[in-house]
Amino acid sequence: MDSGNVAWILTSAALVALMIPGLALFYGGMVSSRRILNMMLMCFGGAALVALLWVAFGYSAVFGDSLGGLGLLGDPLAFAGLDAALTDDPDAGIPLALFASFQLLFAAVTTALVAGAAAGRMKFGAWLLFAGLWATFVYFPIAHWVFAFDSGTVVGGWIANTLGAVDFAGGTAVHMNAGIAALALAIVLGKSKDWGGPARPHNRPLVLVGAGLLWVGWYGFNAGSALAAGNAASVVFLNTTVAACAGLLGWAMVDRLRHGAVTSLGSASGLIAALVAITPACGAVSPLGAIAIGAIAGVVCCLAIEWKFRLGFDDSLDVVGVHLLGGIIGTLLIGFFATAAAPNGRAGLFYGGGFELLGVQSVATIAVLAYSFAVTWLIAKAIQKTVGLRIPEEHEVTGIDEHHHAERAYEDDEAVTPVQSV
Repeated sequence: MDSGNVAWILTSAALVALMIPGLALFYGGMVSSRRILNMMLMCFGGAALVALLWVAFGYSAVFGDSLGGLGLLGDPLAFAGLDAALTDDPDAGIPLALFASFQLLFAAVTTALVAGAAAGRMKFGAWLLFAGLWATFVYFPIAHWVFAFDSGTVVGGWIANTLGAVDFAGGTAVHMNAGIAALALAIVLGKSKDWGGPARPHNRPLVLVGAGLLWVGWYGFNAGSALAAGNAASVVFLNTTVAACAGLLGWAMVDRLRHGAVTSLGSASGLIAALVAITPACGAVSPLGAIAIGAIAGVVCCLAIEWKFRLGFDDSLDVVGVHLLGGIIGTLLIGFFATAAAPNGRAGLFYGGGFELLGVQSVATIAVLAYSFAVTWLIAKAIQKTVGLRIPEEHEVTGIDEHHHAERAYEDDEAVTPVQSV
């Protein structure tokens, strides 16, 4: 094993772990002060539960030999308990324990992303049940499709191998998957009591701090996916940086032209939208292509977030407008901007590759969206019909933090109401 590669992936895994508190701050700052603790705990709680499932059977379901050779799901018993991670394999590029840890954090962050669709109105216990079922029946299969490459006698996922789609770090398995799942959950949950009014983030500086931490963590997410400290990671690092900057400026420009001011919330959202879009494309495009993808994502996502009011679904934290749409943009634009000179070595339409790659990317996009939405909707409906999803109306109005967590984010002299429901 190359100690430099091992050190880089250890660092990358730590950076991805930083994205969990970064996301909690980003989401937490956008909700009211009566909901921030619940929002942040949903991020931490969902991530924690998925980590345990990952060790039990999740890693196996993603990276185990595909059942029946179909490329749909790995053998969930192949590495059950991850006991194999205890043994050092001198022929491996990096230790199994390290690769498993790195991918564990992908699963944890993806699940936490979905929480934004349930801000302030979902029972915490129901959220944990949903997170476990969603990771098991949605994330693990789709991650197998996208991230599991054929190796020796081990058959991997159909999107990575049979279809041959390009997704360097998770535009399909992570962002589109979480975004369309958030849409399905929001539809089943229904609208908040105060939905439709002006957005009132209670702490915009927290949003900016969270976005900054996510930006830093994204280097581990994207450049770490090269699984080595070399040219590929370096190209990805550069592309991630310039795309993020272009997205921030693109959203800010639309804000200024449409509303007469550049807002902190909009700029942070543009940064994240561009990072989402460059995630699948970061190893496939040139720096100029990365700037184009980032700018397009910033502009289009800014214009699209108002669709929730026209279509009538409550996505107050814009998981759909940023992660779903940003993931689609980045995945499809690979078909135009990919260059054979980049680490992925594939050419898109603008670089002489024709329409083939665009067609491949489109099939991957449709498959992930259809499966994730359908199964997520069924999971949410099943929980709604059994243990229930929504908190009582009076708890939603007066604040979920006090009623369901017996705490306030900002204490005063008044007594805290005891927990009444989970």
